Amino acid sequence: MPIVTVNGIRLNYEDVGAGDPVVMVMGTGSGGRVWHLHQVPAFIAAGYRVITVDNRGIPPSDECAEGFTVDDMAADIAALVEHLGLGPCRLVGTSLGAFVVQELALARPSLVRQAVLMATRGRADVFRTAVARAEIALHDSGAVVPPVYDAIYRAVQNLSSRTLNDDAAMTDWLDLFELSPITGPGVRAQLELSLSDNRLAAYRSIEVPCQVIAFEHDLNAPPHLAREVADAIPGARFDVVPGCGHYGYLEDPVAVNKIIVEFFRTAA
Repeated sequence: MPIVTVNGIRLNYEDVGAGDPVVMVMGTGSGGRVWHLHQVPAFIAAGYRVITVDNRGIPPSDECAEGFTVDDMAADIAALVEHLGLGPCRLVGTSLGAFVVQELALARPSLVRQAVLMATRGRADVFRTAVARAEIALHDSGAVVPPVYDAIYRAVQNLSSRTLNDDAAMTDWLDLFELSPITGPGVRAQLELSLSDNRLAAYRSIEVPCQVIAFEHDLNAPPHLAREVADAIPGARFDVVPGCGHYGYLEDPVAVNKIIVEFFRTAA
């Protein structure tokens, strides 16, 4: 996995497959490798070249513990697209990654052919703001959260009740969460970005084709907030994947990948 210096930082990425390029941008605390479980194989099979990224804040990319903005992250992806000569290309983002893709589509539309925005929102309401502040306060307190507790919290926050009630599935999910904690100074910096201003008015100026995907039981970016983004972006498509939480692209990858590939083919 190469590391390239772009936009003043070291950025780790992986480039696989052949065909039209798709750049995938992950959410808070997670590396680009998460895409490789379900999305990367599906997109390669559909004939695409796929570039996944470890965002700033996620080693081995620079952690940038001093802090950064969504605009900084969007500039990172823009610089990577230019470095690899990909633009205009397709981009897929989820959660924080969707915020990044939204801002990139707004600021650098010449680099974006199509944009998929999953588990997104254009503003932070009272509850989502309170959750972000609580997570930041917990981090700053220096408290050591037992991995088993952290695993339970992540499951409740990110998975649907269907998955939570599936004993076999939950055994695997809890083991995974316990073995891969989301922590570190870079993650702390990413958490701040959940407190972003209301950007819905700005998104009315996005001109690139967009597909918004929401997940029915998403506590972090519920469908009504994702719908606001779709309504703000002229001509944006909107779909809700039923029976999924915030990690819907992992809970029902077949449905998610189908929506994305069909959207890509509208501009084939």
